[in-house]
Amino acid sequence: MADLNRILRNVIGQAGRFRRDESGTIAMMMGLAAIPLIFAVGAGVDYGGANMAKAKLDAVADTAALSAVDHQAITGTAAAAQTTAQTTFNAEAVNIPNVTVGSVTATVTDSTTGRTAVVGYTATRSNLFMGIFGYPTSTISGSSTAQAGLSTNINFYLLLDNSPSMNIAATSAGIATMVAATSAQGGCAFACHESNPSADNLGNPGGIDNYTLASNLGVVTRMENLASATQSLMSTAAAMEGSTTDQYQMAIYTFNGSGLNTIQQLTSNLANAKTSAANINVLEVYDNNWLTKTNNNSDTDTDFETAMSAINSIMPLPGLGTPSSTPQEVLFIVSDGVDDEVSSSCSQTLDGNRCQQPFSTTWCTTVKNRGIQIAVLYTDYLPLPTNTWYKNWIAPFQNQIATNMESCASPGMFFSVTTDGDITAAMQTLFQQAVAAARLTK
Repeated sequence: MADLNRILRNVIGQAGRFRRDESGTIAMMMGLAAIPLIFAVGAGVDYGGANMAKAKLDAVADTAALSAVDHQAITGTAAAAQTTAQTTFNAEAVNIPNVTVGSVTATVTDSTTGRTAVVGYTATRSNLFMGIFGYPTSTISGSSTAQAGLSTNINFYLLLDNSPSMNIAATSAGIATMVAATSAQGGCAFACHESNPSADNLGNPGGIDNYTLASNLGVVTRMENLASATQSLMSTAAAMEGSTTDQYQMAIYTFNGSGLNTIQQLTSNLANAKTSAANINVLEVYDNNWLTKTNNNSDTDTDFETAMSAINSIMPLPGLGTPSSTPQEVLFIVSDGVDDEVSSSCSQTLDGNRCQQPFSTTWCTTVKNRGIQIAVLYTDYLPLPTNTWYKNWIAPFQNQIATNMESCASPGMFFSVTTDGDITAAMQTLFQQAVAAARLTK
């Protein structure tokens, strides 16, 4: 019994010691904690991989968006640029391992302020560890936006006044020379071009007209400067185009009492336009009061309204000027601003229905209401206080001429050049203003 009691006490002691022993719980807890720990590490690895894949896809989206607004794409349509962006994204994204692209959207929008390209994507990346726990892939998405200014396509229609009054000597010294050399005419600064000068008894040596007299005296006229300035403008426009050789198209017309005269139809070949501009010259009349030998027009040699009506019918409705639309349209007028035509409604009527007055702005409003921009270079009508005709018929409205010309122009597109002024520089400046204004047009 003593032995049994001793055995029982020993068993009870061993059982107590076993109950009080906690050394095995650490291993159990570590075993249980290993499951979420492994899950967290695996999730971290997959999350890092997904972030790396997103960074690569974002870079691909950047490249795709930029491809729609680069130097080459910017000259094409928005639709073509959109296709380029999608193609670029797909070609680059396929090289990223463990990534499947779900969808790619490319939106390219052109406006007068420029082009905006937005490329968006969704994709999935295969997970290495999370698949064990029911998450085989990670979803990735992102987008990229690129912007660039567009080259604005503009059609310029030059409407150049080549009436006799535009062939005044271009400088003060030239005017003085012409006045001194034409005392028999009472002093005339205009180099009028006549095919039959003998009928007017001009008193010039050899019976020549004032046009030839000016040439013989070495006097440069405003029309000569206008012709060379127009040629220089063609070179400037061509240089500004860069590699886009049809960004600016030019048409050149002159106008006088006989209507609208075509020097160069609308063309993108500015070299040809420059060659054509050499043909710009003052209107040649038969003699005083006669346009031709059989047409006595009483020297009504500046019909602005007829010219504006004709050019308005030629010019199409303008577009935005972006590669995806039709060009913008700019009417570029150069004139001294005085009408001389047959009209029954006139502020002052001379002989019969002959009318001299500042250009009316009515047609200017009509043209601008069609969305066409008008640039006006006003070559100042020079006051000639020693000339009887000027004193009687032009001086009364002298202060209204420039006002009407400026009213004809679109905002910010008026420029004035005075005697001794540089018509070439003036035309270049106005051209730059016209291009800038066209780019900002909404």
